[in-house]
Amino acid sequence: MADLTDDQKRDFESAAFRRLLQHLDSRGDVQNIDLMNLAGFCRNCLANWYREAAEAEGVALSKDDSREIVYGMPYAEWQEKNQRPASDEQKAAFERNRPKH
Repeated sequence: MADLTDDQKRDFESAAFRRLLQHLDSRGDVQNIDLMNLAGFCRNCLANWYREAAEAEGVALSKDDSREIVYGMPYAEWQEKNQRPASDEQKAAFERNRPKH
């Protein structure tokens, strides 16, 4: 592995995270339940992890604020614009594969 400084690692990780958010933003057709069923995490998980990281550094961040950072808009707006009802198949897969985090 390349000899990266801690600052470089942080900067590259930050850039990768921003790219992930851009990618997810461009794929509003991909439902959170699909992400959960396939990968075991979704946009809400990312928002929770972001909030937890902020809180670990002493920065208070609300659930709504962290979701807006991840979704690029208020969560309710994203839901109205993109979220579809989950199919019975999606719900069954979620129950079988429910992440434990």
